[in-house]
Amino acid sequence: MKKIELLAPAKDKETAFAAIDCGADAIYIGASDFGARHAVPNSLADIKKVVDYAHKFYAKVHVTINTILSDDELEQAHELIQKLYEIGVDAIIVQDTGLLQLAVEGKLPPIPVHASTQCDNRTLEKVKFFENIGVSRVILARELSLEEIRNICANTNVEIETFIHGALCVSYSGQCYMSYAIGGRSANRGECAQACRKKYTLVDSEGNIIAKDRYLLSLKDFNASRHIEELIKAGVKSFKIEGRLKDINYVKNVVGYYRREIDKFAEKISSGQVELDFEPDLSKTFNRGYTDYFLDGRKRCYNFDTPKSTGEKLGKVTRVNRDSFEINAKVSPQDGLCWFVNGEMQGCLVNRAEGNKIFPNKMPPLKAGTLIYRNQDFEFERHLKNSRVKRRIGIKFEFSDGCLSVTDEDGNSVMLPVLSGDPPKNPEKMRETFIAQLKKTGESDFYCKSVDIRNELPF
Repeated sequence: MKKIELLAPAKDKETAFAAIDCGADAIYIGASDFGARHAVPNSLADIKKVVDYAHKFYAKVHVTINTILSDDELEQAHELIQKLYEIGVDAIIVQDTGLLQLAVEGKLPPIPVHASTQCDNRTLEKVKFFENIGVSRVILARELSLEEIRNICANTNVEIETFIHGALCVSYSGQCYMSYAIGGRSANRGECAQACRKKYTLVDSEGNIIAKDRYLLSLKDFNASRHIEELIKAGVKSFKIEGRLKDINYVKNVVGYYRREIDKFAEKISSGQVELDFEPDLSKTFNRGYTDYFLDGRKRCYNFDTPKSTGEKLGKVTRVNRDSFEINAKVSPQDGLCWFVNGEMQGCLVNRAEGNKIFPNKMPPLKAGTLIYRNQDFEFERHLKNSRVKRRIGIKFEFSDGCLSVTDEDGNSVMLPVLSGDPPKNPEKMRETFIAQLKKTGESDFYCKSVDIRNELPF
C-alpha cells in the first residue's frame, strides 16, 4: 500500500495536539507573522511544543509563511524562518516569490519549502517551474479536475498536495483582490474580509433585477471523501484539510473521519495507533452543504441561501401544534435547528423533546412539509469536547538470555539486563506477574502489543 500524509489545520497548540491525537500525520500552523490567517498567530514557544509532541509520533509540523511580503519585511521573515528551523519545524509554506528567490540562492536555512496554494498552482507548467527551482512540494489549486491532477502528478517528480476538505474560495487562491478593493483588507496579507460571504443583487445590462439580496458568491464546502482512492492512484502524496480558523471540535471530527477513510486505501506515514472515543460524522460539523467542486465536472457548488452552517438534514415537519412541531428524527435539548423560507434561513433552539415532538424556545411559524436541518448537535459537540483520544505507539517486549528488549512499531529498540534474584517459589505465578507488570503502560505514549518470554526468569 502507498503511504499518504493526512495534513490537518491548527489555529493553536491545543488544536494541533488534538489533530495529532486523532490521527494526523502532519499539521500546519501559523507563526507570529506572515501567515494567511492573520487572526491566529502562534509564538515560537508554542510551535516548539507542537514540534516536540508531533515528532514523538514521527508526525510533521509545517508553518505558514504564505503572504506576499514587502521588501522591508524580507529580513524579518528570513529571521523567523531561521528560528523555525532551529526549533525543528519540518517545512515552511510560502507564497512570496522574494522568499522563494532566497531559497533558490541558498540564503534560507535547509528547510523544505512548499509552494502554497496561494501561488495559484493550477497548471502543469507552474508546477514544473516550482519543481525546477527546488521546491519540495506544490500545493495544488482547488479548481482542478481529477484528470488535471493525474496529468500533473504523472509529469512531475515533486510532491503533490491537494485539499480534500473544507471551505472554498469563489476566486483562485492568491488571485482574489475583492476584499482589498472593497475595504482595504488584502487576502494576500492574511486579512480576507470574506466579501464572497455577503449578500449581493444581480442586475442585467438593462437594470433589471435578476436576483436580489442573495449570497451569490458563497460556495458550499469541499468534501472529496468519495474520491480518496482515485486521488491516491493519481499520485497525490498529501491530503490537506482546510480550516486554520476552525475550532478544536471541528478538527477532531474531520481528522478522525479522514483518518479512517484514508486507512482503507493507504498506510499512514507517522506512528501510533488511534482509538477514537467518538464516531466521526461530517454532517454534524460546520458545513454549508458539500460539493466535490471540479473533481469530476463543475456541478452545483453554490449555496445562495446562506453562508452559515446548515449541518445535517433531519427530515420534514410532519405536524405543527400550538407550542411544538413534529419530525421523524431524534433531537436533544439545546440542539440548533434551521430551515429556509423563501430563501431565508430561519431557526430555533430546542427547549425539550418528547419522542418526535419538539418544543422550541420560541415557537416559529412553521408549516408541515418544511425541511429541517440540525446545525448544532449539542450532545455530539459535548461528546467531542469531552473526548480523551490518546495516540499511542505499540511496543513489543522480549525476554531472552537475561536481557529484556523493548521494540516499538518503527523498529526502535532498547535492551536492558535483568538482574538475577532468588528463584521464585511459584515460577508460573511469577511469569504471569512479570507479564502483567510489563503491560501496565499507564498514561504514557505507549501500549503493549506483546510479551515474549523465551527463557526462565532469573528470579
